Amino acid sequence: MGAGPAGASLALLLARRGLPVDLIDATIRGGRPFRGEGLMPSGLEALAAMGLQPLPPAVAQLPLAAWSFFLDGQFLFEAAEPMGSPVPCTLIDQDSLLQELLVQAGRQPGFRSRQGQAATDLLEQDGRVSGVRLADGSALEADLVVACDGRESLLRRKAGLELEIAPSPLDVLWFRLEAPGSEALVRWLAGRFVTVVGASGSYALFPSARGGVQLGWAMEPGRAAQAPTPASPGAWLELWARDAPAPLARLLRTLAEVAVQGPVRLPVRVGLCPGWQRPGLLLLGDAAHPMSPLRAQGINMALRDALVADRHLGPSLLAGGPAAIDAATAAIAAARLPEIRRIQQLQEEEARRADLLRRRHLLRSLLASTARWSGPLLERRWRATQRELRNGSKAIATDL
Repeated sequence: MGAGPAGASLALLLARRGLPVDLIDATIRGGRPFRGEGLMPSGLEALAAMGLQPLPPAVAQLPLAAWSFFLDGQFLFEAAEPMGSPVPCTLIDQDSLLQELLVQAGRQPGFRSRQGQAATDLLEQDGRVSGVRLADGSALEADLVVACDGRESLLRRKAGLELEIAPSPLDVLWFRLEAPGSEALVRWLAGRFVTVVGASGSYALFPSARGGVQLGWAMEPGRAAQAPTPASPGAWLELWARDAPAPLARLLRTLAEVAVQGPVRLPVRVGLCPGWQRPGLLLLGDAAHPMSPLRAQGINMALRDALVADRHLGPSLLAGGPAAIDAATAAIAAARLPEIRRIQQLQEEEARRADLLRRRHLLRSLLASTARWSGPLLERRWRATQRELRNGSKAIATDL
């Protein structure tokens, strides 16, 4: 259930084993303008293990060149990719990746895709989940239901599996800066992920693999954005320009207002299910562990979930009965929980450091005025905190 990164990739992997797989998704592909675009080396490792590296040409992709940081308009430091990792972080068009997964799954004889279908309830028999009921009233029986239906997972709630919610230090407003008009901005970015922190707030911008630029404005959760007229693209452009380095400020102030698309507000909900399974049911991806958007961990952890799930589920679904399937789902949760807990902890620590800079004007001013000395020190510390966020907290290439 759910054709996002976890559902689509697991469906492909299980179908390759010759298993009959139904992939049910309530949405029509391509309907969301803002999706995670960053594949960290951890996610690329999972795709390589799935036989999808190098990425297929049909997947729009853009290797990231560097990470650049500015405080109060002052350059702080820049870290070039791949930062010691085997491969650089790569920006992708997630829709084209999901479409490629569906195309490859569609070549398997036991695979069926049901786009635009919604599940309304779980079927149960003798205390075991035995399938799902669809919105058209039909019943779909299954040896196993895998709920990959997102952070607001209906199937998680129907199963009575509780999500432990963690406090989030930020919400994000997402914008797209489109052509015509964004071409000069794309050239200035030169493949970099740029973070700007100043008196007006903080934001990150980066070139999109599908063209134009994505910009995420961080704000305190539950509070209105501190913009003069948030509905006005011109007011947003001026707000971003105030704290930007001079070249970026000039580009923002000359950008045509029609190029600004958004904002789309994405409340950041972070949580974790201590239990991912019931007899006949397994949660994966955001349904099991909604992630903060920091460092695009949602898509990367979802891909790693799917890879580990396939390795445990494949043998049990092919040769085992209900007991073997339930043992496999328990093993998947046990294998994945430590990494998810660690990545969420690292995301929270990074978010709190960023929040500190947003709030502490004097600290920010001091670091900006001493960037010649403070920049290299902060770069070394930042690089050290990124290793697990980039590469994952454990190797999964041979995880079983």
